[in-house]
Amino acid sequence: MVQLSVAKRSLRNSVPYLILAALAVGSGATVWASSQPSKVRVGPEGIVLDNVANVAPASSTVTGATVDGMTCETDSKEVVKFHIHIHVAVFVDGRQMGLPAGIGITAPPMIVNYPSGKFYDVGYKDCLYWLHTHVADGIIHVESPVKKIFTLGEFFDVWNQPLSSSRVASAVGAVVVFENGKRLTGDPRLTPLVDQSDIQIDVGTPVVTFQPFKYKVTGGCGEGTLSCSNPLS
Repeated sequence: MVQLSVAKRSLRNSVPYLILAALAVGSGATVWASSQPSKVRVGPEGIVLDNVANVAPASSTVTGATVDGMTCETDSKEVVKFHIHIHVAVFVDGRQMGLPAGIGITAPPMIVNYPSGKFYDVGYKDCLYWLHTHVADGIIHVESPVKKIFTLGEFFDVWNQPLSSSRVASAVGAVVVFENGKRLTGDPRLTPLVDQSDIQIDVGTPVVTFQPFKYKVTGGCGEGTLSCSNPLS
């Protein structure tokens, strides 16, 4: 059964690529640059991995109950008619932190050990929510049976972690959200999860200048999807 599940989600061959970052000059940028880890390797989704602590564990994911109308599906019952990706970066008091692998996947997750790293997936003993992460690379997957605009708040609800103007999971402080370079106003929970969006969440001070991140997911397709990088109609 596990071998069958792995085969259905086998990752496409991809050539790892390097992402070059240019650091801006300025007091805020200097603080950010001095506190960041070096890039270490490209993970199983073709995304560069950062050696950073997670802002909260994935294990807080709710255990199978319906969340905001989203069900948790087993491997055999998962139906994917809409599949997109969103990148989320989190900075706490100017220091980068990460989203863990396995958000939205109940215990015990199926863990596939690829040469490029661990890939968390749904097996025959767990279930997977429509919003989830497979790898600790900041990529949120929307793999849904319906096409609609989901929100960052719904993702945090699946994760069973708080998100507000003063808190992001375990981090407490004033919250600023950027999406594709634009500083958003209002409730962070309402931030839309749009295909190929780049979301940055700052908690506390300093507020880090938006750090653009270009990406293309090259693995981890959901069952029934035709592409790892394009939304389905």
